[in-house]
Amino acid sequence: MKKHLHVIQSIVPGSIAEEMELQPGDTVLAINGQDIEDVFDYHYLVNDEYIEMLIRTADGTEEVLEIEKDYDEDIGIVFESSLMDDYRSCSNNCIFCFIDQLPKGMRETMYFKDDDSRLSFLQGNYITMTNMKDEALERIIRYKLEPINVSVHTTNPELRCMMLHNRFAGKIMEQLQKLYEGGIIMNGQIVLCKNVNDGEELERSIRDLSGFIPNIESVSVVPVGLSDHREGLYPLEPFNREDAREVIACIEKWQKKLYEEYGTHFIHASDEWYLLAGYEMPEEERYDGYLQLENGVGMIRLLTEEFHEGLKEAVTDGKKRHVTIATGHSAVGTIRKLAEELCEKFPNVTVDVYEIVNHFFGEQITVSGLMTGTDLKEQLQGKDLGETLLLPVNILRSGEDVQILLDDITIPELENTLQIPISIVQSNGQDLVDKILGRGEIDE
Repeated sequence: MKKHLHVIQSIVPGSIAEEMELQPGDTVLAINGQDIEDVFDYHYLVNDEYIEMLIRTADGTEEVLEIEKDYDEDIGIVFESSLMDDYRSCSNNCIFCFIDQLPKGMRETMYFKDDDSRLSFLQGNYITMTNMKDEALERIIRYKLEPINVSVHTTNPELRCMMLHNRFAGKIMEQLQKLYEGGIIMNGQIVLCKNVNDGEELERSIRDLSGFIPNIESVSVVPVGLSDHREGLYPLEPFNREDAREVIACIEKWQKKLYEEYGTHFIHASDEWYLLAGYEMPEEERYDGYLQLENGVGMIRLLTEEFHEGLKEAVTDGKKRHVTIATGHSAVGTIRKLAEELCEKFPNVTVDVYEIVNHFFGEQITVSGLMTGTDLKEQLQGKDLGETLLLPVNILRSGEDVQILLDDITIPELENTLQIPISIVQSNGQDLVDKILGRGEIDE
């Protein structure tokens, strides 16, 4: 069996670890005689009033530290890896995988596919569970790692094996049943592919998944994203307006049924469906507390509600102000409407809203989160952008020390090219009001 070694990166000042004279470079080998696989084992084992920790010091000496503390008191150790283990990569070859559709020549880390249940708990990532054995499911239940976010896509075993190109993918209903019986809270996701898992298959998936209410709190349905870089991949077609209306009709039918039975709408169409259908966004109450924001469900409704609240309280000094907002096709109509409302209240403020066409990934990619520095440079250079360019925070790559976009162009580099300061707007309507009016600081 693999022995896990966890090297200490730093010690929290004033902590138990400092008192025990632990040092960066020391290695934690075991707690109470048990091997530590990752951060969850560690926190489970240290949550006690008395523990014995086996340490190997930097010079190779091994010793057992006896530690008495409050039950949930932190020891004060920071490890080199926050997960305390390697990330687990995806073993699938999904027909809709967006990473397979990335252009060549991007940074190597962009092509890494994760499918790690621990990241589902820590960061909200969605996992397929195809690489999980029974012991891993039991561990989720034992440590109460919830909510777990599951990429379901379909509950039809044969179809799921085909879509994920993985012979183990057909066990999804058994796995969900085990988590359900273990009392684990879950959320689901269905990436819908035209003529594959839509229509009757979507009906089946909603019917099957609704059987796990209330443990599955919500399920989102999002349209497959299709870039221009699909050479050699499974032939998928984009959805059209009529398709979107059929999907919404199916989902809203189930929402009504499930709300009457369980008091939850449960199944949710992402904003893209309503935009494609040409429909108004649902009212706020239909989103059940916005459980699926990360999947683009309710983002426009929430932004609009927050913007209106912020606008009610907003005041200005009366000085003239001119700003520019850049966004993708999906959000441009909403942003323009909100900007017009603000300018009507404050005639001294001018807001220009530019739609950025996604040439980098392909024009079918319309969400603002996939805008690149390359497209921003090409489409905004030479234009009168006013005093400040406002960009949404979701264009920045997460987990980076610098503000950097998907194509490795940094915000300072973009500012230098466009010769204008850039302000990053957080994902809420109040911040959008503040940044338009100049009440938010320019991001360095």
